Parts: sequence; C-alpha cells; structure tokens
Amino acid sequence: MKSIFDTVSFDCSKNVTQSYSTSFSAAVKMLAPSIRQDIYNIYGFVRFADEIVDTFHDYNKEMLFELFEKDLKNALENKISLNPVLNSFQHTVHKYDIPHSMIAAFMKSMRLDLHKTVYQTYDEYSEYIYGSADVVGLMCLKVFVKGDEKKFTELEHSAMRLGSAFQKVNFLRDLKADYEDLNRTYFPNTDLSKLDEHSKNEIIKEIEADFQAGFEGILKLPMEAKFGVYTAYVYYKKLLSKLKKTPSTEIKNTRIRVPDYEKFGLLARCYVNYRLNLL
Repeated sequence: MKSIFDTVSFDCSKNVTQSYSTSFSAAVKMLAPSIRQDIYNIYGFVRFADEIVDTFHDYNKEMLFELFEKDLKNALENKISLNPVLNSFQHTVHKYDIPHSMIAAFMKSMRLDLHKTVYQTYDEYSEYIYGSADVVGLMCLKVFVKGDEKKFTELEHSAMRLGSAFQKVNFLRDLKADYEDLNRTYFPNTDLSKLDEHSKNEIIKEIEADFQAGFEGILKLPMEAKFGVYTAYVYYKKLLSKLKKTPSTEIKNTRIRVPDYEKFGLLARCYVNYRLNLL
C-alpha cells in the first residue's frame, strides 16, 4: 500500500532532520503537530541537496547532483519517488502548491556550490542567498499559512529576511570550514584571510537588520507556527550575539556553538514569553 511507503518516507525525512540538526529539530517540535511533518519533509530535501555539494568529496559530486535533480523532477511530475526523502518532499509540494520556481532557485544555488567559490558583487551574493535560504523560508511559510495567499503575501518579505539572517549567521560561524576546507568566500568585498573587526561588524549590522524585519513577521504568524519559528529566531540571535563578542581572529579559527545547557535555557524563556503572550 502506498500509505505505508509514505509513512516510511515521512519517518525518513524526520530522521534526517533529527540526525543532522538537533537545534532545528528542537524548533520543529515546537510547531503544531498538524504542520510538523511537512517541515521535516522540506528540511530533508534541502539537507540532502546540501550534503551532496558540501561533504561528498570522495565521490563525483556533479554526477550525484545531476541524478538527484533528475529524481526530483520525476518525483514532482509523477507524485512518487523511490527516494523516500524526495517522496515526502513532493507530497508537501503538492499539498501546499509550492511553486516550482522556488525549488528551481534553491537547486540553482546548490549547483553553484559545486564550482563557484567567490562572490565578488552584492548581486551575486544576494542571488545565492535568495536561492539557498530565502526560498526555503518561503516554502516553510507556505506550510505555516496553510494556503492562505493573502497571509502569505503579507509575510513573504519577513520570511525571506529571516531566511537570509539564518543563512548569514551560518556563513559567519562556518567561516573557517567554508574558507579553508571548501575554499568558498560568500561575503562580497571582504578579504576573509584578513577579516578585521570593522568588516565583521558590518556583516553583523546587516544580519541584525534582517533579524529585525524577520521578527516583525514572526509576530503575525499563525499560532501553529509562531512558537517554533520564534524558538529558531532566539537560537540564531544567541549565535549572533556570541559571534559579535568573538574577536574576528577567533571567528576564523573556530566554530561558535551554543552549549546544550544554554539551549535549554533559551527554550524555557521562549516558552514563558509565548505562554504569557509577550510575542
């Protein structure tokens, strides 16, 4: 029965999320059960694509990516895939009518990671972030508003800005791995080999502006999604705070983390704020 295969596929996407990101998994658990699985389905898809271009160094990554892209196309057209992650993703795409243009933009940015290592202009940088992060936020927003196009349009800009903020925080804290291991430089007009406090602070100001715009949208989210998205927002804000306090020379040599005990404290404060209607 197809329903059994779908259940196995959903479990696979959930397992991918829990295995690759404990922080994101914790935030997803704060979403209403009615939308939780669809966010797992989206994350599983974007995680697999990202893994191909970022970590499978001992394999032909371009060939693997092309196979994944072909399987994705077939999954969307046929509404089924023997790849459980793609099968669960296509289910969510069709359930919420996620535009194929969003998926194409994401795949375009992932393909860039196969070869492109330097983003010299702000336009290149913005286009990459739109595909790698903004559209992921928009896919999730499609789930959060459950087909309410008026609500989607109202929150579209904020969702994109929040996606940008999350991605830029990741860029900054993964600077060492991206620069030394993958030879990538995402921030334009910034010499990462000589990152100084001024350059770091300019990047942080840009991220803070994205967070502010994103937070305005969180306040207007449906109740089913608000607590989970707010939890992710607070976690990433904490990461940014740590990066802000870390000297630029250290950012280049380490990966900033939020310890588990701090995560639990953040979660508790988020819950109190949510329950007391302080959002």
